[in-house]
Amino acid sequence: MSVSIKRIYETPESTDGMRVLVDRLWPRGVTKDEASIDLWMKDVAPSTELRKWYGHDPEKWPEFQERYRFELEGNPALAELQKLSRKEKVTLIYAAKDENHSHALVLLGILGRGN
Repeated sequence: MSVSIKRIYETPESTDGMRVLVDRLWPRGVTKDEASIDLWMKDVAPSTELRKWYGHDPEKWPEFQERYRFELEGNPALAELQKLSRKEKVTLIYAAKDENHSHALVLLGILGRGN
């Protein structure tokens, strides 16, 4: 099946398939009804320590990706997400403003390769 990513502030669409929130914290200013989330996978998000270290600083992006991939190694939540994405269309939902430096992109890369 296919996997895509989308900011939580974008309008949910029927073509999204299963909408999986991949943030550790619930996004500000969005109600659960508005978000239309099917599954919230907090444990696949970067750890609090990594998130705070990164601080969405584009200069840290390459190292963030390495550290995040390391955190994901052997993570049961990632295995669950991989299994789910093989069964049906999945849209990874995230809140970060910077669409080019989001952990959802790292997840998309991993899931897109089938790893």
